[in-house]
Amino acid sequence: MSIATPLHNQAHGIEHHANDAFGNMTYSQGSDFSVLPDIYQDNHNLVIWQRTLSDELIAHVTQCIAENPRLNLEKGIAANAIADDVNAALTPLGFNEELIENIASLVDMFCCLFDLKRAGLRLKVLEQAMCPRFHVDWVPCRLVTTFSGTGTQWIPHHKVDRTKLGTGNNGFPDDKSGLYCDASAIQELSSGDVALLKGEGWEDNEGAGLVHRSPPNNANEKRLLLTLDFIS
Repeated sequence: MSIATPLHNQAHGIEHHANDAFGNMTYSQGSDFSVLPDIYQDNHNLVIWQRTLSDELIAHVTQCIAENPRLNLEKGIAANAIADDVNAALTPLGFNEELIENIASLVDMFCCLFDLKRAGLRLKVLEQAMCPRFHVDWVPCRLVTTFSGTGTQWIPHHKVDRTKLGTGNNGFPDDKSGLYCDASAIQELSSGDVALLKGEGWEDNEGAGLVHRSPPNNANEKRLLLTLDFIS
């Protein structure tokens, strides 16, 4: 069932389940998908839908990782054929109906929220940090969720010295460059959380894209990461 109507209806005046201000930017988090349209607020660069995955789904994800340890799927999904496109991509990998529907519903929400005709889906099993340094994305907005393993890490806007990003680190690691004052500034998504990360490509958001990174790899941990992006 499409959830396009509820998302559009709740895009304005939505109640914040949690709203933590930092500097001139804020973020929202809540236990219902209706928190997602908060990303349209100018002073929000992060929205987190705090989901709890079922034990059955978690067990199936573990099985899928074991069967597809080198999984690195990238596929454009048409908004008018989400179920067909996602099924065609994931059924051959042994994904069950519950997991396929879970992923398809996220694509549906993403396309609906941003009025997209297509979304770029990437599903990858990770044994090492894909983006180990803190950085910003040069995209309008990206959806990120980890079905298994440690979630994406991020730093609140007011706790970042953005001049230390990229070459501004002068060759020092992030914990020595002055990018943040101490490790307590680093926040982490939980497994199952769905996050919208506003990037530098969002209109009038240059200099305020969310600073984030892949979490450091724990011994023998394999993560199943899903990202969704805008594509033409």
